Amino acid sequence: MGERYNKNYRSDGRSAEDRALDRFAEMMIEKISSIKEDWKKPWFTEGTLRWPRNLSGREYNGMNAMMLILHCENEGYQIPVFMTFDRVMKMNYEQGKDGNKSAMTDKEGNPLPQVSILKGEKSFPVFLTSFTVVDKETKEKIKYEDYKQLSNEEKERYNVYPKLNIYNVFNIDQTNLRESRPELYEKIREENELKRPDQQGESLSFSAIDEMIENKEWLCPITLKHQDQAYYSISKDEIVLPEKSQFLSGAAFYGTALHEMTHSTGADSRLGRFKNGNGSFGSREYAREELVAELGSALVAQRHGISKNIKEESAAYLKSWLSELKESPDYIKTTLLDVKRASAMITSQIDRINEKLNNGIGEETAVEERELEPVLQEEETVRYGRGR
Repeated sequence: MGERYNKNYRSDGRSAEDRALDRFAEMMIEKISSIKEDWKKPWFTEGTLRWPRNLSGREYNGMNAMMLILHCENEGYQIPVFMTFDRVMKMNYEQGKDGNKSAMTDKEGNPLPQVSILKGEKSFPVFLTSFTVVDKETKEKIKYEDYKQLSNEEKERYNVYPKLNIYNVFNIDQTNLRESRPELYEKIREENELKRPDQQGESLSFSAIDEMIENKEWLCPITLKHQDQAYYSISKDEIVLPEKSQFLSGAAFYGTALHEMTHSTGADSRLGRFKNGNGSFGSREYAREELVAELGSALVAQRHGISKNIKEESAAYLKSWLSELKESPDYIKTTLLDVKRASAMITSQIDRINEKLNNGIGEETAVEERELEPVLQEEETVRYGRGR
């Protein structure tokens, strides 16, 4: 438990990555099948969970977040906080500068009860990409964080080698934390409660998106017109939406806006998803792009406490999505990677605007391409140390 894999093959010939992707595909098939039975139901249970994160409060990237939300729904977990086996064990001791370990104690110096994984609980896989950066001439390595600070010209001196790792994580409710450290458990629960918008119905307001539309702060123009179509034009690089008052609810308006915003991340100047004909209506590639837009918008909406129903025009692709998921092993991987990159681009912009609206005091700043962040750094200091 808690170990890391790097394309490690098992006796049946499948790698840990293949096993994880198979599991993800099964979960997506189950979710899409349930929506196929009632396409008016939301992608995620309305108003239940915030964006999943690790014990230190760092958010998981889009692909991992999506599967962890589905995992929470399937297992009934109410707190979307996950940790590796090693992280659970580190809640029982602290390590001095000399490397020696001592039992974790309370303010009075009394040993704290041991935290452990409950018997019989099984882990869930998450992906993490790490990067090795090597000087082309000297072969010396530098840290990836240092590499990102270099100019484009300086970066030409280096080769960057990605490595996909898989970590096994456990939900906080798969541990005995509720019984062993009740005050800490309650603190974590309160910190991870979903904060939903105050207003509901048509009056629902998503300030960051309103700001993007009004002040043209999205990656392309978003134009509101009193008409009946919502679309992203590849040729004009423009989003057109009906006016908010034309939608049945504010959630429907923002969900549609996020759907088209996800499409717009695929432009050649951004993530380049349309290079192979993804824009041809009715094509196989178009169907996959619709799934990317649906999942990406649902994920971002969930992060902000807004329910996202499937777009009516996208419901026609449910059968196609199910067929591809069952037949093509690469379909889930490429789709979720595109969802991850698109949702990271959107959340980065939303967080930037939220910070501006709140005078720099707002939600945590998202980092574009969250897969570059060490989501599960084992050397990170746990926030919940002794006496806190």
